[in-house]
Amino acid sequence: MFYKTPTERPETPLLDSINEPADLRKLSSSTLQTLATELREYLIFSTAQTGGHFGAGLGVIELTVALHYVLNTPEDRLIWDVGHQAYPHKILTGRREQMLTMRQEHGLSPFPKRGESTFDSFGVGHSSTSISAGLGMALGAAMAEENRKVVAVIGDGAMTAGMAFEAMNHAAHEQPNMLVVLNDNNMSISPNVGGLSNYFARIWSSKLYTSVREGGKKVLSNLPGPAMELARRTEEHMKGMVSPATLFEELGFNYIGPIDGHDMDLLVETLENITELQGPQLLHIMTKKGKGFAPAEAEPIKYHAIAKSPSGPDTSSKKAAPPKYQDVFGQWICDMAEQDTRLIGITPAMREGSGLVEFSQRFPGRYHDVAIAEQHAVTFAAGLACEKMKPVVAIYSTFLQRAYDQLIHDVAIQNLDVLFAIDRAGLVGEDGATHAGSLDISFLRCVPNMIIATPSDENECRLLLSTAYQHTGPAAVRYPRGQAVGIAISPSLGTVEIGKGLIKQQGRDIAILTFGTMMTACLAAAKKLGATVVDMRFVKPLDESLIRDLAQQHTLLVSVEENAIAGGAGSAVSEFLSKEGILKPILHLGLPDRFLEHGAHQDQLTHCGLDEKGIYTVIDKRWNQLQDARSNEAVAPQKQSIL
Repeated sequence: MFYKTPTERPETPLLDSINEPADLRKLSSSTLQTLATELREYLIFSTAQTGGHFGAGLGVIELTVALHYVLNTPEDRLIWDVGHQAYPHKILTGRREQMLTMRQEHGLSPFPKRGESTFDSFGVGHSSTSISAGLGMALGAAMAEENRKVVAVIGDGAMTAGMAFEAMNHAAHEQPNMLVVLNDNNMSISPNVGGLSNYFARIWSSKLYTSVREGGKKVLSNLPGPAMELARRTEEHMKGMVSPATLFEELGFNYIGPIDGHDMDLLVETLENITELQGPQLLHIMTKKGKGFAPAEAEPIKYHAIAKSPSGPDTSSKKAAPPKYQDVFGQWICDMAEQDTRLIGITPAMREGSGLVEFSQRFPGRYHDVAIAEQHAVTFAAGLACEKMKPVVAIYSTFLQRAYDQLIHDVAIQNLDVLFAIDRAGLVGEDGATHAGSLDISFLRCVPNMIIATPSDENECRLLLSTAYQHTGPAAVRYPRGQAVGIAISPSLGTVEIGKGLIKQQGRDIAILTFGTMMTACLAAAKKLGATVVDMRFVKPLDESLIRDLAQQHTLLVSVEENAIAGGAGSAVSEFLSKEGILKPILHLGLPDRFLEHGAHQDQLTHCGLDEKGIYTVIDKRWNQLQDARSNEAVAPQKQSIL
């Protein structure tokens, strides 16, 4: 166990000599465990300085060392799934000292990223993509007649997604030379590792067993079908007595394991053997999330990710911070569940992140964690709605993208009563582009029957959740990551009229239409501009009568949203004005047409011109342009009369 103060840089002489995996492969196998110990200590130190995913990386220390020792990376392809397992991989692939820039602007990405290193074979933020990508790489190498190995490491729940099994099914047909390493960190897929399992794993991966197995196939191939089938089932049942091999064997993979994922010698020996085998292979390893750091081993969920180590003066006497939006949702769903016994809470493996811990404890019979299976979550909700239940799908904006087809075909077309509580809408700061909810307004508002609400603060969030819940039909309420703005929250479960906005500040000439939590910055900018500010509340349906009035009373309309400008809420306003034949200057402020890199959330907003200064500057510039254009139009007739 590592017990030093996390802020103290540990001494890691062996690790410091590893600048790329080629250096690692020069070591004797007897030194690999020492390297693993130093790597674990350095990971604890570096993550304490930067924050980020923690437990999963600690669990794959030995595996990471063994893989880079056996494989010829980057020529051999190594794919990490889910991506937050990859911190040790980054340390061993030339980015050790850069780890202190993790998740910071212009620093290391929190996930594998092809543009960051040639050792990152495939970029990943969502889970369960590695086997599909690995299959493509393996077949691509075969077509190019390049003899390279492909290894996909899938773990931390990623095997629960259907996409992983779709890829395995395809691989069984193609029979590529590739290895899938299933990192099982207490997912209850199999019994605990024991000596017998390790013993059989050694046998099944050995060259002797392989030669006997393949030789036996050739001999038995000349025998009648029933004899061949008997031999196949005998081998299958022998494995099935000591391991969960049957499922993977039926999918066409040769199954090895389970083995102890923290036994360095066993890992190296098994990997050396199994990577020489032909066809699709699956190695099942058992690891402990948070391995080597006692608090993380005891509470793996709590230490899945950590914040930076505290520094600076004691702030305990300061005023309590506003709640996080996920906690506002968590309190709302508990309150609503007390009133309505039909309410069912659903999450795709995001209980803690979505604020559903209390709900799961108070209403266990009405709580469903469907694992990393977003598509199933949505269609499951549709089925519940068919039976007059009131399902609430708590899902991150970026993960809802995976279930878009189900949202359209299974919910919207049938006009079913499902509420989508969309967390992490907008930019998400340090987690970067893969986790940003930049597109949900754009891809939701084109779906018929959908209601889309965009609360501007925590009280509005509760109010609009109640409103959308009481609506009959599909509805979505989007809210951002992080703390709310400090508005008092009414305990009621009251509702508002759907599709009606609210004027927050009356001004003249310029009207700023806000969608979501940009309200604070907009009010501050509007104060300098003397502008009207409107909380639109709903993207769909729009408050058309209010927009019509605003267009009549103001010279310039401005839409502001933390969503892509393309197809966003501002686009909806322009489409309405065009339909009505209203010619009015309009300025759209939102996220640009590019993927934004990781960094502090406020810095991201500043770069997009969505802070107070940026909003004021852009509007003021456009207003001055309009004034100049009006002045030129007024002067032009005078010049003509003089001529």
